Amino acid sequence: MSIRLILFPLSIAVLLAIGAPLYAKKPAESRAVTPKRELRAVWIATVANIDYPRTATTSSVALKEQYRNLLDQLAEIGINTLFVQVRPAGDALYPTALAPWSRFLTGRQGQAPDENFDPLAFMVEETHLRGMEFHAWINPFRAANNLDTTALSPDHALFRHPDWLVTYGKGMYFDPGLPEVRQHVVEVVQDIVSRYDLDGIHVDDYFYPYPIENTPFPDSLSFARYGQSFSSIEDWRRGNTDAFIQDVYQGIKKIKPWVIFGVSPFGVWRNQNKDPKGSATRAGATTYDDLYADVLKWIERGWLDYVAPQLYWHIGFEPADHSLLLQWWSQYTQNVDLYVGHAAYKVADNKEQAWHSPAELPKQIDLSRRSVQSQGSIFFSAKSVINNPLGIKDSLRRLYASPALWPERENIQVVPLKQPVLRRLRFKENGVRLQWSPHARDIELEKPAHYYAIYRFVGENPSINLNQANALLHISAFEPKGKKFTFLDRSTLPDEQYTYVVTACNRAHVESAPSAQQAILRTVRGGKRVRNK
Repeated sequence: MSIRLILFPLSIAVLLAIGAPLYAKKPAESRAVTPKRELRAVWIATVANIDYPRTATTSSVALKEQYRNLLDQLAEIGINTLFVQVRPAGDALYPTALAPWSRFLTGRQGQAPDENFDPLAFMVEETHLRGMEFHAWINPFRAANNLDTTALSPDHALFRHPDWLVTYGKGMYFDPGLPEVRQHVVEVVQDIVSRYDLDGIHVDDYFYPYPIENTPFPDSLSFARYGQSFSSIEDWRRGNTDAFIQDVYQGIKKIKPWVIFGVSPFGVWRNQNKDPKGSATRAGATTYDDLYADVLKWIERGWLDYVAPQLYWHIGFEPADHSLLLQWWSQYTQNVDLYVGHAAYKVADNKEQAWHSPAELPKQIDLSRRSVQSQGSIFFSAKSVINNPLGIKDSLRRLYASPALWPERENIQVVPLKQPVLRRLRFKENGVRLQWSPHARDIELEKPAHYYAIYRFVGENPSINLNQANALLHISAFEPKGKKFTFLDRSTLPDEQYTYVVTACNRAHVESAPSAQQAILRTVRGGKRVRNK
């Protein structure tokens, strides 16, 4: 994930220069302070042990403890999705013949954790148990983030396929111009998708590396070999990245059509002074011209499920205004989901004064919620959120006060579910215990539901409106096992009337009709709880 900024200090055009305003009221049901459907995510960076593991170790016990602790802290503030970096630099945080174990995991590249521990299988399971999505984040072409070959495992690609790699600046990279390199990374993705119960595959902004002044990327030989049909080396590089994205997308869908694929490009596609479609910005590097990533083409061709541009500048930042770029991306993401990448790492740690205001990040989230197109936020990175600079955790806890379902994924074809059966409510352990089961038809399915959503309404004879965001009480563990399910609502109060319903949700996050409602009146008489229906 890039945290760099390359900008020329020139002024931008006014907001209207990019077209009609794209901030507007969404439908009434999604305009609650806490929307019912919203991606609320963090990037968990493993490179350089930024987020996980905080301390590299071979101990499976310690690795489990660190991840569970991280999950608990993120779940407590309302995060519902994790983008976990499982391939930081030509290595892996899981057992595979395609790459060595990551040194960021165990301290030495090629060194496995003890007890045959598979961190990725564990992380996916623990994340799903908490009713959260898990997306495997890969860096496709970074082979090593330094030039120390003595630190590399004999299984590293440098020793197996030295012709695949080039050095550039202080790192080593797979050459995207080689068809066998692209095919190798596609196989890496297919290996992960086929073996693990993922919700998505995620690629960050590092396609070709960020340019170094007066230092061309050393791919002239591969261009001479494979670039004859292109008018320039720049077009050829973009063609290589196009081919890679298309192959990854199609490879995923052949294996598991419900696993989504998306990218988080640098926040500026092109400057308007180079392309009429570009944004009214003055970025010194752009995703199209310098990283050779034509994201708009990928959207048009249907090779992505979502885009999460890194809008890592504050609202009103003259060379690249956050609000202007949100409007720009909203114009060009009509056929995919749009999520906003936020620079949590800049809060209280940047020369721009806006980042020293506790209100900056909440204002960005509010802009995202008012955008016609945006459907959620991703924060870089988990550490920056958990460390709580300027009360970030408190702000998110307030903004994410109620749980949220994910945006529906209309392009995923999965079986629609029938309404579950809410069997009974009863008092227990200072709360109300619900028990439900799948619809009789869905019991016969291999997986009756991906998860269940539980709603609670307060008052006598309330109107049952599933679009009432604050009525969503709980999201069950993903892919729950068995035929009977329970949940204990510990947040009930004496002398309150409650009505509950449950819905079944599939992998496209489409809900069934609600169960038949049941009501319960909790009263306290003489220190005893009394149940009335």
